[in-house]
Amino acid sequence: MLLIFCISLTACQDDVVIKPDAELRLDYPTATYNTSETGCNYNFMINDNAVLVKNRNCASKVAYPKMNATIYITYQKVENNNLDSLLYDAQKLAYNHDIKANSIPEQVFVNPDNKAFGIFYSINGNAASQSHFYLTDSIQHFITGSLYFEAKPNFDSIYPAVVYLRDDIRAMMETLEWSTH
Repeated sequence: MLLIFCISLTACQDDVVIKPDAELRLDYPTATYNTSETGCNYNFMINDNAVLVKNRNCASKVAYPKMNATIYITYQKVENNNLDSLLYDAQKLAYNHDIKANSIPEQVFVNPDNKAFGIFYSINGNAASQSHFYLTDSIQHFITGSLYFEAKPNFDSIYPAVVYLRDDIRAMMETLEWSTH
């Protein structure tokens, strides 16, 4: 009787199936760009999925509401030989994230046609920001930008969005034009 009971318990169980880890698939629309009107001494093209929010002092935000991400942009005039301090502050801002970052590769950016020169920083890891950049004409204009997500920084989870937004930042840098207002 005990043998029949044991056989009936083991015979009715399903086979154990090992399931693979789930992978989140995030698809973003192909980016199309239009010229922004900042009303300040610079303009650039932004993704149609973004919203330009103008602030005082020619600072602005490029918000991505569906991604809970924002690129914060600050404009400053180059005057009184302050270019060195502006460059130092921009580099320091990027490297303040080295405590949590795994790496911070730099890409030099040069666009002599638009007189725009700078550096793009990719901040890889669980840092508060995932990208920084600055651009200047070395004479009158200087802007810095930083990408932040309104979420706990878990780089593995937000990586697809980071790649998408880094491409947008590069497009902004490539299309930047200085103006005089």
